[in-house]
Amino acid sequence: MQTLLSLLFVAAYAAIALENPIKVNKSASALLGAGMLWSVYALYSLDPVRVNTELGDSLMGTAQIVFFLIGAMTIVEVIDAHNGFEVLTERITTQRLSTLMWMVGFVTFFLSAILDNLTTTIVMVSLMKRLLARREDRLIFAGIIVIAANAGGAWTPIGDVTTTMLWIGGQITTLAIMKGVFLASMVNLLIPLAITSYLLGKQGVESPQLKGEQDLAHTTRFERSLILALGLAILVLVPVFKSATNLPPFLGILLGLGVLWLVGDLIHREKEDEHKEHLTLASALTRIDMGSIVFFIGILLAVAVMEHSHTLTALAQWLDQIVGRLDAIVLIIGLVSAVVDNVPLVAASMGMYDLTRYPTDGFLWEFMAYCAGTGGSILVIGSAAGVAAMGLERIDFVWYARKISVMALAGYLGGAAVYIVQYQWMR
Repeated sequence: MQTLLSLLFVAAYAAIALENPIKVNKSASALLGAGMLWSVYALYSLDPVRVNTELGDSLMGTAQIVFFLIGAMTIVEVIDAHNGFEVLTERITTQRLSTLMWMVGFVTFFLSAILDNLTTTIVMVSLMKRLLARREDRLIFAGIIVIAANAGGAWTPIGDVTTTMLWIGGQITTLAIMKGVFLASMVNLLIPLAITSYLLGKQGVESPQLKGEQDLAHTTRFERSLILALGLAILVLVPVFKSATNLPPFLGILLGLGVLWLVGDLIHREKEDEHKEHLTLASALTRIDMGSIVFFIGILLAVAVMEHSHTLTALAQWLDQIVGRLDAIVLIIGLVSAVVDNVPLVAASMGMYDLTRYPTDGFLWEFMAYCAGTGGSILVIGSAAGVAAMGLERIDFVWYARKISVMALAGYLGGAAVYIVQYQWMR
């Protein structure tokens, strides 16, 4: 069964990667893959009750991520409808792409550490649509944003879901992971930034045409600033909500949406319907990219089958037997996370290695947080940030592999080398 599931999984990923040549939408491939994988798993299983329970658990986990993604994308749409990003873009005066690239890279890196890599990617990619007119420029920036968001998310407990898993599981502590992985994560970003900056040279920024006065007249300066500040505050406070209530993040984002909806209705209550209709949260919900949402559902459900069938656990155990070296195993797990979602990989690794043998804040867990968090940048489908950027900017898998993957791999290996040297020197 595991062989058949693996073949189906590889076929689904190949169809996603070859979306343009075969002219089949990646969402269709993801949904077909998920449906076929679960069907085969159910037919080969002799315990339908267990399979249905596992499907329910997977659906619950998938729904939480999808609700969070919908909420974050809706907040971004509401801010954009109010021209809130104008408050930020009007302060960016640089006319060189390379300078803007460095600014965007560092902002994304540190914002991701405070928020999370998925939310940060959605915000920054949306912001680039306000700053860059050329699609090719936006695609390159989107690639750097994915790398920066994943690198920034790896060194804090709330920046990436895998780091959060290790933190909740007791494998890492807050201060230790921040001190241990920060430098490696920074190198992971600096190498691609330096390469991209060199390739861009002295190219200038071509800004899109600004909205006309008629569009801006529907929102005041106060309204734009208020919605921007409130939207970003909601995103920032979601981790705080999770820590304070121990409730999942999607509930925090839904609560924030309710607050944003209420405030929007109050500040626009005196306007005519034709002037405020496109500013409402209900209107923003109709503009989010449901195609990328459906794609995300298919990918997560497909990976869940590989987890429940213990295929990923078998892979991790095989690596332990064949490779032997702990640093090499973790490096390989990070590379595999470029193809397979890093969440089940880390979950399988947490089950393989006992805390009594590999204690909290040890080499294994810190290096795992770095590799699993940043290895997904090597391919656009390897992380939630990459999948979100893929949906927002219609990034082609092959284009990303040609233009971004080599730089991401160089950053990944450079950061890994820095962490190993740093660990040996300090410990």
